Amino acid sequence: MNRHRVFPDRFFLLITFILLITGLVMVYSASEVSAAHKFGDTFYFLKRQLLFASVGVICLFVVMNIDYRTWKKWSHIGILLCYGLLLLVLIPGVGLSRGGASSWLGIGAFSIQPSEFMKVALIIYLARFLSERQQDLPSFRKGLLPALFPVLAAFGLIMLQPDLGTGMVLVLTCTMMIFVAGARIKHFLFMGAAGCMGIAGLIISAPYRLQRLTSYVDPWQDPGKSGFQIIQSLLAIGPGGLMGFGLGESRQKFQYLPEAQNDFIFSIISEELGFIGSVGVLMLFCLLLWRGIRIAMSAPDLFGTLLAAGITGMIAIQVMINIAVVIGLIPVTGITLPFLSYGGSSLTLILISIGILLNISSYSKS
Repeated sequence: MNRHRVFPDRFFLLITFILLITGLVMVYSASEVSAAHKFGDTFYFLKRQLLFASVGVICLFVVMNIDYRTWKKWSHIGILLCYGLLLLVLIPGVGLSRGGASSWLGIGAFSIQPSEFMKVALIIYLARFLSERQQDLPSFRKGLLPALFPVLAAFGLIMLQPDLGTGMVLVLTCTMMIFVAGARIKHFLFMGAAGCMGIAGLIISAPYRLQRLTSYVDPWQDPGKSGFQIIQSLLAIGPGGLMGFGLGESRQKFQYLPEAQNDFIFSIISEELGFIGSVGVLMLFCLLLWRGIRIAMSAPDLFGTLLAAGITGMIAIQVMINIAVVIGLIPVTGITLPFLSYGGSSLTLILISIGILLNISSYSKS
């Protein structure tokens, strides 16, 4: 194993900071009206996001200098702590409820979302498990089932909040890691069928999810309620045209598009920066993911490969789901756009994950 360290991937780091700065600019642009209306301070959301970004960047540089193999030793403790946090949010009076989901724990004036921590902890744990038990993966009972158990346990706890979007990202990321590790194709066909039936059951069991599905098929069926958000999103994207209205000139952020700085920030990007700006953001994500895949392929050991693949896959899945929702390709679900959406836990954990990837890149075989 090559343990000679080099400087981490500079290009990857540069793309990260470009996306981070873009996110800060767009959070302010998307939130200034809402912030002034709710808090009397147009910079309210920007100041909080700057704080989250500062903490995240400090964590990034600290983690970047910690040998990624260190996380392997602490993976069991990390995942157990995250299970504990997921249980805490379910306790009445402890977990904070927003938008019908009890997904947060309050710490002073701030709150954290344990499911974001669980995504990273589970990626680290699964990378260790799969790298140590790769020879057992062809067996459903000895390899695949033990790998799936912690994933399904985490998914179950997240669904009790409930938070289908985060649960889907977690399951899809872990499934991708298991595939990369060498699981059998027929097992994936079985898992896919079971997953589709499970998602159908979850949608049918919750009226609001069924309502989201019907509004996805025809949002104009209920334009004032279930179809409102996607209609307002499309009304932002369409008029943006090729060049957009200009930075800060969004019309939909004037209380038309709910929480424009969060899950639907790409709508504001499209409205203000147009098709060219939107494609530019997508190209930045493509470059980031390309470098992430390159880091995974050049990692000096299987644990590093799976860890890098898991983090890269998590970012890719979040980007694809978020943008698919915003442009109306899939039903609305609460998934943030990495680096760009407002949110402390999400931004901090993404930057910590980037730090891990940068450390892996410093041990590259190439």
